[in-house]
Amino acid sequence: MDGNGIVAHEQLFIGGQLVDPLGTGTIEVVSPHTEQVFARVPHASREDVDRAVAAARRAFDEGPWPRATLDERIEVVTRIKDAIAVRHEEIARVISSQNGSPYSWSVLAQALGAMMVWDTAITVARGFTWEERRAGVLGPILVRREPAGVVAAVVPWNVPQFTAAAKLAPALLAGCAVILKPSPESPLDAYLLGEIAAEAGLPEGVLSILPADREVSEYLVGHPGVDKVSFTGSVAAGRRVMEVASRNLTRVTLELGGKSAALILPDADLDTAVPGIVSAAWMNNGQACVAQTRILAPRSRYDETAERLASAASALVVGDPLDPATQVGPLVARRQQQRSLDYIALGQQEGAKVLTGGGRPQAQPTGWYVEPTLFGDVSNSMRIAREEIFGPVICLLPYEDEAEAVRIANDSEYGLSGSVWTGDVEHGIDIARRVRTGTFNVNTFSLDMLGPFGGYKNSGLGREFGPEGLGEYLEHKMVHLPAGWEG
Repeated sequence: MDGNGIVAHEQLFIGGQLVDPLGTGTIEVVSPHTEQVFARVPHASREDVDRAVAAARRAFDEGPWPRATLDERIEVVTRIKDAIAVRHEEIARVISSQNGSPYSWSVLAQALGAMMVWDTAITVARGFTWEERRAGVLGPILVRREPAGVVAAVVPWNVPQFTAAAKLAPALLAGCAVILKPSPESPLDAYLLGEIAAEAGLPEGVLSILPADREVSEYLVGHPGVDKVSFTGSVAAGRRVMEVASRNLTRVTLELGGKSAALILPDADLDTAVPGIVSAAWMNNGQACVAQTRILAPRSRYDETAERLASAASALVVGDPLDPATQVGPLVARRQQQRSLDYIALGQQEGAKVLTGGGRPQAQPTGWYVEPTLFGDVSNSMRIAREEIFGPVICLLPYEDEAEAVRIANDSEYGLSGSVWTGDVEHGIDIARRVRTGTFNVNTFSLDMLGPFGGYKNSGLGREFGPEGLGEYLEHKMVHLPAGWEG
């Protein structure tokens, strides 16, 4: 911390150690609650990227990590997981200070959630089929899964440790070397992760961490020394990542945006559905790609549903993200606050009705706050129902019958998440089969790290978590063996 009380990091974590940056740029981290700069870190340059890629290439091409046994890699990754568990409160405070996530949510989802990702990745790796023999048409064959190589992992500001774990854990267990690129809004928790990884005993070169803006990110994902890119962010940025990476035919995994629908069926128990949907819609201040931002209610129960949702949303506690009582904190940046306010104005122009919220909370004159806002009388053709707002602005849409509800849910360029709330679980499963999203929930909302997570349509390419997510960091090799050889 410098003489002005500002947290100051002066070095970059490259190849497993802190080194002086080759560039002179600086990233200022601004509190979304106070609107004041409270930390500074170096801005990685292209030359720093070159240095990190070179270190990763040496570690992968010549170093011990890809050649270690699975048990040896699991031993190191387990130490990372255990250290995150021990330091989870510290990690949660740092993340909430950067991006405005309510501290209580950060403890569970940002820190302990990341620890669970590391833990389940270890479980998956232990049970994974790394090598198998098959009876081929022309003779016996050996099928191997081998590490993809050097990975560029680009993570967003909304859940930085969770998304970092979703990429690093399987990549490291597979035997890859990784360059982590955190967002300029949330670089501080990445320093904690670098410290943890170094203490866990990762070999030299296996992990580098480079806070940087979009220009340097493009340079990283387009670097010829990178074998695999894993990106989480907006659709527009994902398209650009894919375009840049394609120049080298670099493999990509893209986890992008969502405009997910929560379908309330006529037989739903609203005492269960409303609290479940409210927590899934406004979680992390509405800054979640899987948020249930389109709530579909049967016209026969529309007024009752609207009243209950509006009442629950208006009761959410808005305030300082570090206050344990806070349920909705500030948005990450002024631009995000203005984006939500602009969509609120647009929704009213389109003819939707504000049922609760609709502006800045009077109790928070400072900070990038927006009231939890619920729009009623929304049609699916409105921009507020079609575009990802990424803030605490939620739409309630009426429907006439089940067929229309499913049609509305599917009438989106996104396909990331969704839910159905019904008195008949088997019928809910049937609805799940009809809605084109990568993740779906029946009478609940969760994200299980032992299963595949990812999107249909513009919500992305590839999967994270489970054996499917581990497979994203592996190449498949076929070895032909002599006919008749049994070995």
